[in-house]
Amino acid sequence: MEREKEMVKLAIKALEDKKGEDIRIIDIREVSVLADYFIIASGSNANQVQAMTDNVEEVLGKAGYEPRQIEGYRSANWILMDYGDIIVHVFCREDRLFYDLERIWRDGKMVATEEFQS
Repeated sequence: MEREKEMVKLAIKALEDKKGEDIRIIDIREVSVLADYFIIASGSNANQVQAMTDNVEEVLGKAGYEPRQIEGYRSANWILMDYGDIIVHVFCREDRLFYDLERIWRDGKMVATEEFQS
């Protein structure tokens, strides 16, 4: 469990460092076997979305966490980063509104980012 929390904390910091907007964490442990946490963030354009993704990959990589898979990088509308225990979703604003993962995963528990800050 500590491993997942460290990953979430590092990912949040990496997203914030690149000015990620409206960062949300959903604890999905009770509703899915996909992962323990979803992290959702927005960027204002494709370049920012890619920069946020690059930073998450770099920060988590330095801590020894490698992604199983990264999808959507080239189009940069919605980039999904699968780290097993956590899944990071980085959206352009419009696509985030369209896909509305917070509504789809509303059975999960929203967690305040402050809970992951040391």
